[in-house]
Amino acid sequence: MKSIYKIAGIAALTLGMSSCGDDFLNVTSPTQPSAEEYFSEKEHVEEAVIAAYDPLQWTDWGCGEYAPYYLLADLMADDFWVGGSDKNDNQNWHLMANYEATPLKVVTSIWVEAFSGIKRCNDVLEDIEKDIEGATQADINYWTAQVKVLRAFYANWLWKFYGNIPYYSRNLTEPYIAEQISADELYGHMITDIEDALALNALEFRASDEEAGRVTTAMAYMLYTEIVMYQRDAARYPTALRYMKEIIDSPLYDLVPDYTTIFTEAGEWSQESIWEINYISENAVRDWGAPLNAGGTVLPTLISPNNWPSGQDGHETGWGFAPVRLETFEMYSADDARRGATCWDVRAFDGTYNKRYQDYGFFLEKYAAKTGGNAGQKASGELNYNNNWRIYRYSEALLNAAELLLATGGSTADAKTYLNLVHNRAGLRIQLEPTLNNIIEERHLEFVGEGKRYWDLIRTDKASTVLVPDSYGYRTNSWTPNKKHLPIPQSEIDKSMGTLTQNPY
Repeated sequence: MKSIYKIAGIAALTLGMSSCGDDFLNVTSPTQPSAEEYFSEKEHVEEAVIAAYDPLQWTDWGCGEYAPYYLLADLMADDFWVGGSDKNDNQNWHLMANYEATPLKVVTSIWVEAFSGIKRCNDVLEDIEKDIEGATQADINYWTAQVKVLRAFYANWLWKFYGNIPYYSRNLTEPYIAEQISADELYGHMITDIEDALALNALEFRASDEEAGRVTTAMAYMLYTEIVMYQRDAARYPTALRYMKEIIDSPLYDLVPDYTTIFTEAGEWSQESIWEINYISENAVRDWGAPLNAGGTVLPTLISPNNWPSGQDGHETGWGFAPVRLETFEMYSADDARRGATCWDVRAFDGTYNKRYQDYGFFLEKYAAKTGGNAGQKASGELNYNNNWRIYRYSEALLNAAELLLATGGSTADAKTYLNLVHNRAGLRIQLEPTLNNIIEERHLEFVGEGKRYWDLIRTDKASTVLVPDSYGYRTNSWTPNKKHLPIPQSEIDKSMGTLTQNPY
């Protein structure tokens, strides 16, 4: 089920002031209730909570820029090319992939969308400081837990991409300037939000089908573990490991037997899915003039072959971005079920579609445009594919636990079991030893196209040796530690009244 987002567009209209390009003006209506009056009722606060989820859907195309946040990370790693018509098509992507983005030529929409999400979370937290008609303490705890975890999730985008940002936990007043804090300080804020949310004991461990897409305890555990491992905060590894074991031991989650089913529509919210970002094509009204409307995603259009004949091989046409590298296909053994489920081999169809820049005959099958995938949409078909983004899966909990066991001196037998549950599910019979290199390589094979690889290379100190110039002449620069964060967009520097310091990019 994807019900949570069907009314998100309505809530967004109600809230206002959180779309791209907010001017944050205060306007008093002579006929409508004030925000303070409106959000003093339980049902309206619930609208505000739902609206806090809305920006999750925007990064593929929301603020005048294509920027699916996990795809951008993958483009800076080693599994994909950027593609398109040439290196000037989505130029910001090409510059980021070659570690030469500049403040004037860098992705900016993730900055705007993440802060829109943070602002909406703050709205809810400020609303519930007053008496809410019809609300119980359990309601207030549930709302608080959801938006505190969401606020940490949005901050995680900013933390990883930009690092040192202005941050605020209460919405700003004129002149709307927040103090810039370090990436380490931002980490502390995210951890505190998640810990505070979990302490309320208000979240379901797994959401019901009707509520699929809501923040859950298991999702909060995964987010906590992700940022703790990226920060390499060894003091919190035991807690993160305990969280992973709770997920592993829960009867609510498990691996699905067949990897090839995970990214099908039928595979959405399977027993393996811990958290997904919902998109829906049925009655979708997302359009070029209204990209923030609830509906589907443009990602399948972005990453599918250009001028693909409709229905050929069960797929539809796209724009030819993010072609998969030949080396990515070749890293899988022939008997690895993940190869075909990940890499769509179109070499047999050469000549039947428009082969674009950096196309060596492979595309990402996980999110490719499938025939019927935008059925029922009522606006722009290319924007409204019915593909949920898989954010956290049970297999990641297993591999996180295996890695944390090694890091904390825990049971190597358990680490081996967790690693090989993932490895053997792919149809591979060999038993791997639980070394860090084996775990990271298994993550590589398991999560191509899911936005994990780039951050794994950075946090394990492998980026500087793996992310180097390639033999094709596309990547000519090497990753270095001062490339860890993107430059802050110059547009944000200009608006900061001299309070923002640029990253050393």
